[in-house]
Amino acid sequence: MKVHYTHTLKTEMVTFRDGAESISGFLALPGGRGRHGGVIALHEWWGLNDWVKMQATNLAENGYVVIAVDLYRGKVTDKSSEARKLKSALSNNRTIREMKAAFRYLAARPDVDPKHIGSIGWSMGGGFAIRLAIHEPRLAAAVVNYGMPPTNPIEIQKISAQVLGNWGMLDYGVPPSTVRVFEKVMKTLNKSINIRMYAGAGHSFENPNNKSGYRPEAAADAWLRTLDFFTETIKSRNRKFACGETATREDSRSSNSERSRLVSDAEMRSKGA
Repeated sequence: MKVHYTHTLKTEMVTFRDGAESISGFLALPGGRGRHGGVIALHEWWGLNDWVKMQATNLAENGYVVIAVDLYRGKVTDKSSEARKLKSALSNNRTIREMKAAFRYLAARPDVDPKHIGSIGWSMGGGFAIRLAIHEPRLAAAVVNYGMPPTNPIEIQKISAQVLGNWGMLDYGVPPSTVRVFEKVMKTLNKSINIRMYAGAGHSFENPNNKSGYRPEAAADAWLRTLDFFTETIKSRNRKFACGETATREDSRSSNSERSRLVSDAEMRSKGA
């Protein structure tokens, strides 16, 4: 079955406000009229780099209005020592305020259905994606890619969003045992949770810049799971589909050949092709 993509895209850096503070983000807009689902994308500890912008653009190609929040205020690095300093300097309270401001920014846009807004993040951003679900009850969905999940039942009780999680079995920074505790508490509290643990994968297995840890097949599977999940949870019913698109669930699912293509493309990127 064919996946239909929207090719008329617009991307730009935008600013929005949290009180007196100005916050910036990378905005990716799909083509087509009407309201779309919205996605708040949250970067790794490297900052809002090209890879995160590419993920935002890919989501927009699938019909979502995406804002990738710049939590580092313009700073980007590829050095672990500098990334550690940038992450350590982040204020948790400020980050939560900025993520909630991003939610309000999307919710106020005429091209976004405010009842269909989700979050997604990778590593540090994955942890923030689920923390936004704790602090923003209107969030409909959250995708956590190898981020640190909460285990406190008091915090988890506040989550109303449906949650999808992708982790590696060999992730020493986010132990599988911690993920399983999170999953158990979510299920005990009757929360919606869908977790996959990838054998042979460690931390940051979706990012081809992680030369030794990149796992293209697992990355492709996690991406397709994300698209399916967002189709189920935040694909706006108010959206007017462009010519050649359909609103059926089947159109969101890739065939085996599409999965193979994604894996092949990912392997080529990892080799610098």
